Amino acid sequence: MTNSKGLFMLFKYKVEPQDDSTKIEKFLASKISSLSQIHIARLIKEGACEIDGETALFKQRIKQGNEICFQVEEIIPNSMTPENIPLEIVYEDETILIVVKPSGMLVHPTVSVKTGTLLNALAYYVNRIRDETNFIRPGLVHRLDRNTSGLMVITKTSEALSFLMSHFRRKLVRKIYLAIVEGNVAQDEMTIVAPIGRDETQKPKWNVRENGKESETRLRVLERKENITLVELQPITGRTNQLRIHCSHICHPIVGDDLHGGKIHSRLCLHAALLEFYHPVTNERISFSSLLPDEIADLL
Repeated sequence: MTNSKGLFMLFKYKVEPQDDSTKIEKFLASKISSLSQIHIARLIKEGACEIDGETALFKQRIKQGNEICFQVEEIIPNSMTPENIPLEIVYEDETILIVVKPSGMLVHPTVSVKTGTLLNALAYYVNRIRDETNFIRPGLVHRLDRNTSGLMVITKTSEALSFLMSHFRRKLVRKIYLAIVEGNVAQDEMTIVAPIGRDETQKPKWNVRENGKESETRLRVLERKENITLVELQPITGRTNQLRIHCSHICHPIVGDDLHGGKIHSRLCLHAALLEFYHPVTNERISFSSLLPDEIADLL
């Protein structure tokens, strides 16, 4: 259908069991890879979405069996402008990309930063040999902090995005980080369990708090040097800044994490070194690894 503004597209979905209790904007973002979640949220606020015939509310949680109708005026690239920025690509096929994000790069554009992000670079890379009318929006399955480097999986199709987001939620994805922390960690292995929550009146806002959400990290010592320790970190839950907060909580903050008590360094010494998951098409279990960057390894 059309109006004075141009062509409209209508998307219809039925909510499956695995998406029960998901927020509507997150659900639609997993289905429509051409639109960002921020754009989708704005359209929901403008009344572009219905759930079982009723206008959807922003942040409304959907239920199994709900009928979703979402009307959009032509799918076009948003503020994620394609930019020819070099990428370190570990693996690529028709549905996914594995890249190593460098420290200091934002994963996606924000209100104040529109360029120079990983998604700007990916938008250029996946569309460099395609027709402008067939724009592919790289699917962001998970995130890394700006100052954290390491492996990320990016999708090229909405089906792959939905598949991997579901597997992340169900904890079917294995992630291992390497970090250099302050001091010598006494135990060779430990499990850190401490709730993480947000308090706008405190600094840092995110930290261990009594009313926070359950959070768990497994730590294993790999090497001890004078006043520093190389550790392997496996997040069991996925809270904001979880690894940084948990290391600080046991009095061994990550080197370069001055926000949580670490010594100032040229960068945060935290690297996503291993990523293992089921391929969204073949369902084969695949694994990728990345060595510590030189600026971290040099400390050892």
